[in-house]
Amino acid sequence: MPINIVLHEPEIPQNTGNIVRTCAATGANLHLIEPLGFSIDDRYLKRAGLDYWESVKISRYISLEDFFDKNKKATIYYVTTKAKKNYTKTRVSENCFFMFGKETKGLPEELLIKNYSKCIRIPMLSGARSLNLSNSVAIIIYDVLRRDGFKGLKEIGTPDHFPKNLSQSR
Repeated sequence: MPINIVLHEPEIPQNTGNIVRTCAATGANLHLIEPLGFSIDDRYLKRAGLDYWESVKISRYISLEDFFDKNKKATIYYVTTKAKKNYTKTRVSENCFFMFGKETKGLPEELLIKNYSKCIRIPMLSGARSLNLSNSVAIIIYDVLRRDGFKGLKEIGTPDHFPKNLSQSR
């Protein structure tokens, strides 16, 4: 079951590049809602995503309305620090999307109010404002994969990539 990550108006190219790399490593789909705070050709974006861009299914939308119009049957969870529900309480289904907001403001407040029952959060200490966007995406993706037994992912390292003294068992 592919995981769908939605970035609403991302601003920092390095975060989006890192998220592309995480999506490539896990088979997650990436949905970008414009306006983006950078060009897709941005060198920082490309460098952070390395050579993984071709490995990720990326969909772009001109607006939030465009995204909703094209994904009418989606179950969407809104990841926000303003939620009461822990992300581990989500029921992940085949057509499940996790939406993240822009780095400086998060998701629009009216969107959160309208969909509050689908808002989820990553637990943090009370004094912490937020986590880095790419870290938050990675936490959500890997929790969903863990629940599914990491199906389709390689779980064991390849010893031939380690120096000889590390690959020998004692």
